[in-house]
Amino acid sequence: MSDATDFDPTPILKYLGLPDTYQPSPRTAPLDFLHRHVRSLPPHLLRLFSANTTPRQRSAIPAIRNRRLKYTQSNPPEFSPANAKSAWPALWEGRERPGKEQAQEEKEWAEKEFLGDGKQQVGKLGSLLGEYEEERESERVRTIRRQRAEYIESLPEEDEESDDEEQAAIAQEASPAEAEEMFLRLVKERFIYGFLESIDYDKVDWDERWDEDLDREAEERWFEDEEEG
Repeated sequence: MSDATDFDPTPILKYLGLPDTYQPSPRTAPLDFLHRHVRSLPPHLLRLFSANTTPRQRSAIPAIRNRRLKYTQSNPPEFSPANAKSAWPALWEGRERPGKEQAQEEKEWAEKEFLGDGKQQVGKLGSLLGEYEEERESERVRTIRRQRAEYIESLPEEDEESDDEEQAAIAQEASPAEAEEMFLRLVKERFIYGFLESIDYDKVDWDERWDEDLDREAEERWFEDEEEG
């Protein structure tokens, strides 16, 4: 995030027909400004606020939080079980060995695309590539989980990471299907509140199409369930 002095509010104020002295200032009080005007600005101007706000800070704005919720309800590919487990393995506390989906994809690619009609050779190669891919993915997940464990150890006891530990403890007692459902909900919650890493928030936060046809009852149920949980 850039320093506030580097932020030029001129095109934003000009678009809205506001004076340079307008308060709250989009430069020094961007969250207050967005509270009032986020639905009045086009995406190319809203993107300027990526320079002086963070995804976590922007979650305080109901309109942006609702856009993220609507996005998760559209079933985007990054929130599919396989992709989410691969992208955020430290949040996944499932029972199967990581890398199975990637290994199967590697094996299928070899069987369909490689070595022409040499099916016997292809079968052996596919199995070998699948095993290599599964091992690579397993090692990547082990590294991420080890780094995350070291990070959590360094945090104060009151830190928000304790919520993840509680979720993990509950997941250990759940069935595989229940554990996966809890995992996907955790990932989506962390996305909505700006805690999810390695994901593009800008494409959702500044896109007005996610304001359309918002299911108000579904929205209220989501946040009520989250508060109760």
